[in-house]
This record gives sequence, C-alpha cells and structure tokens, in this order.
Amino acid sequence: MRILLVEDDPSLASGIRMALKPEHYTVDHLADGDNALHALKNEPFDAVILDLGLPTIDGMEVLRAIRRHGSQLPILVLTARDAVDNRIEGLDAGADDYLTKPFEVAELKARLRALLRRSQGQTSSLLTCRGISLDPQTLQVSYQHHVITLSRRELTLLQEFMSHPGRVFTRDTLARLVYGWEEDVESNAIEVHIHHLRRKLFPEVVRTVRGIGYVMDKA
Repeated sequence: MRILLVEDDPSLASGIRMALKPEHYTVDHLADGDNALHALKNEPFDAVILDLGLPTIDGMEVLRAIRRHGSQLPILVLTARDAVDNRIEGLDAGADDYLTKPFEVAELKARLRALLRRSQGQTSSLLTCRGISLDPQTLQVSYQHHVITLSRRELTLLQEFMSHPGRVFTRDTLARLVYGWEEDVESNAIEVHIHHLRRKLFPEVVRTVRGIGYVMDKA
C-alpha cells in the first residue's frame, strides 16, 4: 500500500518511514502543503498521514482542499494540537482519524490498518480473493490453505490487487504504488513480479488487459 507522509520534521518523518517499511508500505515523504496537494492531484496513493503544522499551507487547509476536490482518500492527522476543539475541527474538516504527538508507533500502525480496512469496506483485516488469503498484520499469504512465500515487492503488488479486485491498473501506476519516488525501476520490473505471482500462485491470478495493464478478477 502506498502512503503519502506529509510532515515537516525530518527526524520524525524518517522514524515513521523506518517504522512502516517492515509492514510493506511504500511511504513517500513531503514536507509542505503545496507539494502535497500537487502530488495528490497527480499520483496514486492509498492513504495520507498528515501533520497540521506545515510550512506554506497549514495542514488543516491541506485537509480541507483534499476534501473540496472530492477525494475520499483515508487521512490520518498527526499533530501536537491536542485540545478537544482542535480535534473536532480536524475531524469536521474531513480527517478520518486523529493521533496526537507524541505517539506510540504500534498505535500509528494499528490506526493506519484500521483506516485502510474501512476504506475498502472491510470489517476484518484479512484480505481474501479467488482462494488467496493475505493477512496485512502478519504478512502471511496462503493459497488453498498452503502458505506461499513472496518477496517484499510481490507481497506489496498482491496486496494492491487484492484490495481492489476488478480494478485495472496500468504498469506505470503499479510501479508508483510499489516503488514510490525514491527507487529506480527497471522497465520490466512489474512484469517480472507478476510472472512470479503467477508461478507461485496460479497462472490466472492476474489477468493482462492488452494495451492497458493488469487486473485481478473478482472471481
């Protein structure tokens, strides 16, 4: 899952990225509101972690702008503004959840999982599709009751497909979701990962939509 982290404290941002990397999130970081709004307009993300005390544009204005544009993207607000009125303002502006600083990393992870689960209309964190089960908490994948070992990239790619069955992804969109901004991606990287998923699971797990991209069918 690809997360946009908008936080102007570099040490905190680095700590959050390090904490989320073992969970197989792709985390891209920006430090100001202007760039955040530009990225959200032009790039695919699954959720946003948003600090309120940002330069150029206050985080609350970023939040309102995201919702004005009609985006339903899950947004978790991080802030030192812990007064009740501040929390109410943030929730009313469109935040899905609110976490005050300082916070425990385990709570951040749990709240992010819950946001993503709710955004996908699920009551359980377990993803299931076409006989495949994926547990985002344990990162365990099974097919027909057999545990399947996947690489980090394969797991990230499978989670994107299973979170959006029936959605057609272009190759470029998948590359951004899996790799983010900070890694060079070989031109055939996504094709290689999909080949491995088909070999480890079953050939029809991901269908090629000629001239467009790839899809995991719902059934």
